Amino acid sequence: MKKIFASRPTFGPGGNSDSFKAAGKKSTLEAPEWIRSIGLDAYEFEAGRGINTNDAMLAAIGEEARRNEILMSFHAPYFISLSSVEEQKRTNSIEYIRRSLHAASLLGADTIVIHTGSAATISRDEAMRLAADTLERNLEVNGDTDVRMGLETMGKINQLGTLDEVLTLCKISPKYCPVVDFGHLNARGVGGQFPDCDSYRRVFDTIANALGDEYAYNLHCHFSKIEYTAKGEKKHLTFADSLYGPEFDGLAEAIIKEGVAPRIISESDGTQSDDALTMKAMWLAAGGKE
Repeated sequence: MKKIFASRPTFGPGGNSDSFKAAGKKSTLEAPEWIRSIGLDAYEFEAGRGINTNDAMLAAIGEEARRNEILMSFHAPYFISLSSVEEQKRTNSIEYIRRSLHAASLLGADTIVIHTGSAATISRDEAMRLAADTLERNLEVNGDTDVRMGLETMGKINQLGTLDEVLTLCKISPKYCPVVDFGHLNARGVGGQFPDCDSYRRVFDTIANALGDEYAYNLHCHFSKIEYTAKGEKKHLTFADSLYGPEFDGLAEAIIKEGVAPRIISESDGTQSDDALTMKAMWLAAGGKE
């Protein structure tokens, strides 16, 4: 895979971890400096339950991120539904994306993360048609942005969000990019999706073949161990879990062999900063260089 930019992988938490709170920190305004102090370099602002932070605070957090050289991303609200059969819900989703892009610009975030939708009550073909229509309409409202609109791979079987589905939707416009959640892909495959380095390498190669090398090289990722059932994702876990996986060592090796520089956000349950540090240490042990 062609290396496009001279850079390296970056690691950080999604939201504020238990260790952040244990350090006496109370406000996300304190997060960028604290993240830098422990050796991390990325942060995903979590707005899954809605954007409840005012513009002044978002701008202040963004300034702190720039001062501490923390790369920012933004998780858009979970209630976005690109594939809803109700047109008003899809229209509302475009507005939620607009608000997310505004928040991201204040934070200095280069990527927002969007859930792709459900296929629980309709066929996957119909869900894909509706999602594609929503994304086409979204460009009319939100197409004039430098922020990448990331479409996330999802963990439940009845959700849109296989890697192939996400890549198909991303082909609508260069404004869209994949966000690969390796825990989600593992969960929807009911485990065993990432037994070794080569299984991770195939993800990067599939993205490069579908969208181009730049999308694979600069991939935005989520990583956590996730409990699953026959229906897919059930619960986010921590790296202390030894039953469900996936394991990160294969991905650390794949990053080295592919020569890519993804941003990897830990979504572990409360230990996201600790597990992000563990991933960085594993990448360094595999041959990565600061």
